[in-house]
Amino acid sequence: MAAGTVQDVGIDVAKRWLDVAVFQTQEQARFDNDKDGWVKLSKWLKGRNVRAIGMEPSGGYERGVAKALRKAGLPARNVNPHKLRHYARALGRLAKNDRIDALLIARYTAELPTRPVQCDPIAEQLADLVVARRQLSDDKVSLANQLEQVREPTVKRIFTQRLRRIEFDIALLAKRMADLVASQPAFAARDRLIQSFHGAGPVFSHTVLALAPEIGQQRREIAALAGLAPYDFDSGTFKGRRIIWGGRHAVRRVVYMAALTASRSNPVLKAFHQRLIAKGKEPKVALVAVARKILTILSAMIQNNEPWNPNRS
Repeated sequence: MAAGTVQDVGIDVAKRWLDVAVFQTQEQARFDNDKDGWVKLSKWLKGRNVRAIGMEPSGGYERGVAKALRKAGLPARNVNPHKLRHYARALGRLAKNDRIDALLIARYTAELPTRPVQCDPIAEQLADLVVARRQLSDDKVSLANQLEQVREPTVKRIFTQRLRRIEFDIALLAKRMADLVASQPAFAARDRLIQSFHGAGPVFSHTVLALAPEIGQQRREIAALAGLAPYDFDSGTFKGRRIIWGGRHAVRRVVYMAALTASRSNPVLKAFHQRLIAKGKEPKVALVAVARKILTILSAMIQNNEPWNPNRS
């Protein structure tokens, strides 16, 4: 194949290494997922006419290589993992290992649209804090549930001390997030807009800022990004219930909790929720609709740079 031929690359990211494949040539290689490996990968790709380099989000293990590729002027792209799995099934590719996945990602990148990887150090820092806070909150709930069942005094004392420490750490992370957002004018402005919405607090706002940066840019797609868009489940004369799936679980979780609050205390969304129930919608379906409407409202607020106004919703 000629040296000038366009090439699409797929990278399967693991904690310790990167499996790399070129779709057009079927070449494959493996590099360490560290600074030395990123340098070698960049050199390996530099002499090629690379059109796009696709990679899936991998719990943060992809961040280092994505930054290195961007620094080297190479076109790193995000690949949606749910779409990739459906793409594999459509191709009949049921086998799965790192090298197969790299080739699959390369083919997906060549044939379907992907988004450029966004590397914002502040957003990444905020995302780390948001994820850590969520994990601590889950630990707090789990430990509190265990504590209710404990009768042995020593164990109860240890669990109580641990619970207090978790609560202290959660408060510490909350303050760090607030300080970080306040130190960045763009983030602070968005944070004020989001928290002006009746029913949105700091946890909700910081999660959306960190994990759904597209809000305000893609009003029609934001519900799908959060896994709140309804999909048809029909075939022939069969009409199934519309279902939601996929998306960013952490975002969906906080939006759903905000919907629970808003459906009781936000006058606009409370009335909206009651109308849906009056029409015979199941409670959970109505709450999902409220959650979806929250994202639509917030997207409009951010796009128009306008705080919450119940008379316009």
